[in-house]
Amino acid sequence: MKWRPRLRTLLLVANLVLLTLPLAGVFLLRLYESALIRQTESELLGQGALIAAQYRVDWLRSAPDGVFATMPLSKAPPPDGPWQPIQANLDLADDPILPEVITSEMPKAVPHEVARSVAGNIKPVLLQAQRQTLAGFRILDHRGVVAASTGEDEGRALDAMVEVARALEGRATSVMRRREPVQAEFLSPLSISRGANVRVFAVVPVVENGRVLGAVLLLRTPRTLDQALHGKRYELIALLVLMLAAGIGMAAFMAFTISRPVTRVVDQARRVAAGERGAVTPLPHRFTREVAELSASLQTMADTLERRADYIRDFTVEVGHEFKTPLASMKGALELLREDSEAMAPADRRRFLDNMAEAVDRLDRLTRRLLDLAHADALAPQVDARCDVGAALAPTIERHRELGVAIQVEGEQATAAIDGEALSSVVSLLLDNVRQHVGPKATVRIGWTTADSRIRMTIADDGPGISSGNRDRVFDRFFTTARETGGTGLGLPIARANLVAYGGDIALGADAAGTEFVILLPVSAQPATADKR
Repeated sequence: MKWRPRLRTLLLVANLVLLTLPLAGVFLLRLYESALIRQTESELLGQGALIAAQYRVDWLRSAPDGVFATMPLSKAPPPDGPWQPIQANLDLADDPILPEVITSEMPKAVPHEVARSVAGNIKPVLLQAQRQTLAGFRILDHRGVVAASTGEDEGRALDAMVEVARALEGRATSVMRRREPVQAEFLSPLSISRGANVRVFAVVPVVENGRVLGAVLLLRTPRTLDQALHGKRYELIALLVLMLAAGIGMAAFMAFTISRPVTRVVDQARRVAAGERGAVTPLPHRFTREVAELSASLQTMADTLERRADYIRDFTVEVGHEFKTPLASMKGALELLREDSEAMAPADRRRFLDNMAEAVDRLDRLTRRLLDLAHADALAPQVDARCDVGAALAPTIERHRELGVAIQVEGEQATAAIDGEALSSVVSLLLDNVRQHVGPKATVRIGWTTADSRIRMTIADDGPGISSGNRDRVFDRFFTTARETGGTGLGLPIARANLVAYGGDIALGADAAGTEFVILLPVSAQPATADKR
């Protein structure tokens, strides 16, 4: 047997997957890494703004007259007000990672004299700040030449770097550049060094009255994800445990509300398949509509199967009983003919042969009626079946009038939701019963009215009626009081089966003179077409 997981296992896995989706989204979209990069960018921009402000003040104080006018104009739009915030907006998902640059290998150049003097005074502050922040600082003149550095690239022209070029136009710019960590660089989460393969470069321009005096370049490697999460390791462990407990709890709850009832339904179905009667009962706990519907459907199916089994059992007994009498008659006649055929008088031989022929005829009638009953029980009615009642009954009524039955018809125009041939067959069976029990000269009254979306049809004769002891048995299979005249006791069961298939029914009418049958038919919402009868 092919292995298949249990429903509760699938529910547990599904819940755990749903719970881990947010974390997976964070890792797949690199949201937390982007947050760490923006944090580093924000720190660099803040430090750069402070250094740029100091550089601007010192530059203006130290610059000789006329030098300011030689500084290039800023291409950035003028600020709208006194506040000029610089936003950190780097994102790993959207922004490119530029190639690594080694500033100490850039072309050499001589920085502007004023920039070199002012930057030289600020350099000790930069070196001291680097010990605390671990960031790299570069002060550039208006051409992008390094005037002061915490590295080994003083006198290098960095204007070829896109971030520097934009800053020299008056725009603060941040970029990410690739960083190749040393192969042996396995850093502890507690280390002050950082092992990320990306470095953030932030350049803050120094602008005064629309002229660019220089720029401040800052660079720093952001914290790795391991370093950032190390401080929250206990909280993360607690969160994972909580998520696992929540997933197990949700799976247990869903197993109790779904898997457990389904398991009980499966157990009931197996007991039904094993032949146990009364095995299906309503589930005590039906938390969901689907489980309740499944339980109700299974109970309906089990009840239907039990009724069908009872029907088949009773039907088999009844058929066996009905076939037993003619078969016994035939068997007895055959034994007598076989044992004493030569000495038997011709009249006796003919009598035995007539008995056998009569038994064969009865078996033939029973067989044909049984086929008719089976057809009626298995009838699949047409969904759009409908007929005009009067038009459907006209040929049947005329045929029985020709056989001598006086039939009076009184009914309004009505369209029934039943096939015309089925309705005609039912009425024909009832009229045949009248001829068989009352006689060919009987009088029959047929009438129908419509009320409450039902057609009520009555068929009454002027015969002796049905005794009170037989009224409850007239619709039983094989019950007949006209066995000697060829009655099989299957006509009324066939009529009822035909009507029930279309949502109708038949019953005995009031206990009065003669016999009255009441037929109930569903009314069709549409009129019958001309070719429907």
